[in-house]
Amino acid sequence: MVELLPLLLFLVVCLFLLAGYPVAFTLSGVSLLFAGLGLAAGVFDDAFLGLIPNRIYGVFVNQNLYAVPLFVFMGAMLEKSRIAEELLQGMEAAMAKLPGGLGISVVLVGMLLAASTGIVGATVVTMGILSLPSMLKAGYRPSLACGVVCATGTLGQIIPPSICLILLGEVISNAYQLSQLNAGVFAPDFVSISDLFAGAVVPGLLLVCAYALYVAVVAWLDPQAAPQLERVQRKVSAGKVVGSLFVPVALMAAVLGSILFGLATPTEAAGVGAAGAALLALARRKLNVSVLRQVSLETIKLTSMAYLILIGATIFSSVFRGFGGEQLIEEIFAGLPGGVFSAVLIVMLVVFLLGFILDFIEITFLVVPMVGPALLAMGVDPVWLAVMICVNLQTSFLTPPFGFSLFYLRSVAPGKLPTSAIYRGAIPFVLMQLVVLLLLAFEPRLATALPEWLGN
Repeated sequence: MVELLPLLLFLVVCLFLLAGYPVAFTLSGVSLLFAGLGLAAGVFDDAFLGLIPNRIYGVFVNQNLYAVPLFVFMGAMLEKSRIAEELLQGMEAAMAKLPGGLGISVVLVGMLLAASTGIVGATVVTMGILSLPSMLKAGYRPSLACGVVCATGTLGQIIPPSICLILLGEVISNAYQLSQLNAGVFAPDFVSISDLFAGAVVPGLLLVCAYALYVAVVAWLDPQAAPQLERVQRKVSAGKVVGSLFVPVALMAAVLGSILFGLATPTEAAGVGAAGAALLALARRKLNVSVLRQVSLETIKLTSMAYLILIGATIFSSVFRGFGGEQLIEEIFAGLPGGVFSAVLIVMLVVFLLGFILDFIEITFLVVPMVGPALLAMGVDPVWLAVMICVNLQTSFLTPPFGFSLFYLRSVAPGKLPTSAIYRGAIPFVLMQLVVLLLLAFEPRLATALPEWLGN
């Protein structure tokens, strides 16, 4: 019975989360309660509690995590200052003559906005407010319009620079080093956030191309489902189109490019991106005290949530290890028929199902520290594993009837729009994401080739 205490700890945490208790306090409170009971029963070593203060201190001085508030600030500034709205209008005008041009422009702008925020809820809500009314007014089939908005909103999970990749990179790197130390390697390699950004580029572009191609094919086969924009609908000069597109796109490209090519660390690039977004808003006379206040509050809220959950997860992982959780997971995985394939499949199924009830931050800090060291000790590539988890979560957030993306869109969609249209519209995009997930599963080089090439 003592051997199963780590699994019981995980189960009780999940039950409290399902009951609606705050994630950060649930992780720390339940873990400390189990640790106290374990100490009283003589089955828990208090040395693991002694490690917690140093580990929490390490969280606050970790420079990689400083990129989180900076990227959140950048995305919030582009959204609150209405630069994202101008970007969408410019893209619409540029794509007006193409079949499904409006839908394709939504995909492309959603990709850029998702890359700058990395937060599914914020991206879906923003795109739902900005683009869904335009698509419905243009005569788009409601299910198609809803599917495009929901799917592009989830791209923030995989398109770098993604907050999900930054947080997951930190957890995966720690798990990778721990797996090597457990194997007797006392000069372990590490996984950088830049590696994860590079690994996510190809899968992310595959998804963007698949979404845009789907919209174009639907518009070609059924023009009534995705009508072409009338030329008189939006009269925008070529100069204004270029102006609204070039500077924001150049800023995002510079941020990502500097990270991928090693010219700047993620934190340095995030600082440039945050400052660049603020200067862009100032230059366009869209930055005032009200906008700055909204952006600052959004940044503080999201950053505080991430750090609180990270502290709770640090306490949870220490207690989980103190009860021998890592050894238990390794033994379970080693005993599975099918070896690595079965272990990865089970983890992906668990992550997919947890995506219905937990946010990506909670899953990253709760599940990955539990299973990461065991999977990596079995020879799984850390970059490939991180990208698989991101695409998997992205699929979970889009899958009816529980996907978070669907709920976010429902909250801002017109009341007369049936929920069934949102569900129907999401299904083709879920299938596309499953195809990309399978491609990654059978061809890991899609995720690992670019980081290896950039590292040489």
